[in-house]
Amino acid sequence: VQLQASGGGLVQPGGSLRLSCVGSGDAMRNYIMGWFRQAPGKEREFIATISRGGGSTNYVDFVKGRFVISRDNAKNTVFLQMNTLEPEDTAVYSCAADRFSRTGSNSQSDYRTWGQGTQVTVSS
Repeated sequence: VQLQASGGGLVQPGGSLRLSCVGSGDAMRNYIMGWFRQAPGKEREFIATISRGGGSTNYVDFVKGRFVISRDNAKNTVFLQMNTLEPEDTAVYSCAADRFSRTGSNSQSDYRTWGQGTQVTVSS
């Protein structure tokens, strides 16, 4: 599968954005999907993952209650709804696909296919 992320942009603190990740070349329902981010000068970090059917999700602690991962397999798309954004959320956000794991992982090495990333900037 090939992945294309979009939806990033400039938003004020407290604002919201919804990122989309569209898959092509294979049915996204075959993949556990994840979102990761990389801020300037920092390592890439796990944000959220969602099971193949969408019934199970997992988040890193610092986005719980603010971010929601979801998917629409009929549209081959995964979303990341980001609310109450903070300047610390500024980063390049990337979606990734895991074909082989049984459950969602927060380990980058389990995701073999990555999208190109979309920039999110939170600033007043």
